[in-house]
Amino acid sequence: MVKKKGLIIGAAVVVVVVGAGAVVRHLNADSTKSAHQVRTINVAHTQNYVPYDYVENGVSKGYEVDVLKAVDKLLPDYKFKYHPTSDEDLLVGLDSGKYDVGVKGAWWTKERAQKYILPKQAVGASIIGITYRKDDNYKTFADFAKKSGKLVPISPQNGQYAVVQEWNKAHPNEKINLKAADQFTVGDAYNWVLEGRYDAYFDVKVNYQNSVAAANGAYHKSADKLAYTPYKGIKTYPIISRSNKDNAHFAKEYDQAIKKLQKNGTLTKLSQKYFKENVWDFVGDK
Repeated sequence: MVKKKGLIIGAAVVVVVVGAGAVVRHLNADSTKSAHQVRTINVAHTQNYVPYDYVENGVSKGYEVDVLKAVDKLLPDYKFKYHPTSDEDLLVGLDSGKYDVGVKGAWWTKERAQKYILPKQAVGASIIGITYRKDDNYKTFADFAKKSGKLVPISPQNGQYAVVQEWNKAHPNEKINLKAADQFTVGDAYNWVLEGRYDAYFDVKVNYQNSVAAANGAYHKSADKLAYTPYKGIKTYPIISRSNKDNAHFAKEYDQAIKKLQKNGTLTKLSQKYFKENVWDFVGDK
């Protein structure tokens, strides 16, 4: 009887030990799962491109930054960490895998889509149009085209070049005089228009607002001689690094989140906050 009792006790000890081991393994598994559940997404953004991406009192701000912050709230498996930096470092960091995502008011281009992951859903849009001599009074982009206006040359690598090409293809009888660009500064472009060397400069609206319209703009002295007419909105995208294979899945998660933000009005509200208008109204065929 004593021997049998000893066996029973021994078996109980084994059960306890095995049970404890199972509990420990379960806790370790939960701990490992928890540790890998939330992934940090390192987001680089340009720090002086107001109002798209900038820094104010040490805090990352801007339309694109705030859209990504709203995306982050919808994705519990990710935590976004923001890195204000230069345009050059942003691209180098994406190439090396230092950053997972970069925002810089970037348009879709074939070269960019081959090198990086560009999600299906845009983060925002840039309104583009023409800066011209105020006396010419172009009410629409079509008015400018009807007069066969001569544009300041544009680099073929610039997305704006393709936009003008598309216009000329669709309007063979109202073609815009377009030449490939040499290197020049924005100041050169404004001066060439004022001098009559060219009829207009194909300009991003926010650049005109910051450089000419704003009281502290570098070319505000010409504000009484220049005017701006918008043409259309060009979508901007976050640039996602291919260095991490998991980023392809993240891009899909981002797309789903953006769709929700479009539907619930968040993108429109942020556009009104930063641009004082809904940039999405300008997106589409014009």
